[in-house]
Formats: sequence, structure tokens, C-alpha cells
Amino acid sequence: MSLKTQIMNDMKVAMKAKDKETLGAIRMLTAAIKQVEVDERRELSDADILSIVSKMIKQRKDAAEQYAQAQREDLEQQELTEIKILETYLPEQLSTEEVQAIVDAVISETGASGMQDMGQVMAQVKAKVAGQADMGQVSQIVKASLS
Repeated sequence: MSLKTQIMNDMKVAMKAKDKETLGAIRMLTAAIKQVEVDERRELSDADILSIVSKMIKQRKDAAEQYAQAQREDLEQQELTEIKILETYLPEQLSTEEVQAIVDAVISETGASGMQDMGQVMAQVKAKVAGQADMGQVSQIVKASLS
């Protein structure tokens, strides 16, 4: 079953269960997917949808952080709830050690020797860990490995 089909099925389940929080998060996700499909005039693959989900989670984390700083616990909690719902569509996340092993393998494959090669290393690592790791964490690991 494709990821898009799973999202639509989950939306139906949330509607029947009258789960407003889940339904709201899934509707935002489907709207983002449809927006990209209309803009690019193509059907999105699972990898494209994972990219959208990751982007939405990052946006929610940033918003939750800002709400926490503004002492708006109600809005912060809403963002955190949406993050949990969206994370169900991501594949199993890689551990720091697994990400480090992938980064080390890419560095040895490319022969990268310093920070000037970071873009090349990041591009290949991103392709291998798509949706399975936070790219901010990956960037920190690549920087540490190249310096």
C-alpha cells in the first residue's frame, strides 16, 4: 500500500472515530501533498511524501519552540500533538551510531577530506537516509567527521 493510500485510509478512520486532532493533522498533510501535486503537475512518490512529512514536522518543531518561548503552552501542546501524528508516517528512525556509520561510509567512498567536501557528502547521505534521520543531526555528524 502506498503512503498516500495509507494517509487517506487513516483520514477515514479519524473521521469515523471523530478524532479532531488526528483529522486536522492529516488534512493539513493531504493539503500539502495536493498543493505540490498541482504545482508540479505530477503524482508524488512515497519518497516525495516523506519529504513533505519531514518538512511539516520541522515546521511544527520550530513553531512549538516559539510557543514555548512565548509561554503559550496550549499552542505548544497542539504543535507537539501534530508532530506525533505526522511521525507515524515516517519510517523507523536511525540511531546516531547508524547515521555515523553511513556518514563514514560515504566519506570513504567519496574520498572527502575536509569541509569543502561537505556538500557532496551531505547530498549522498541525504539520499541514503531520506526520512529516516533528522537532517540537522546528520549535518552535525558530517561536520564533526570532516573537521
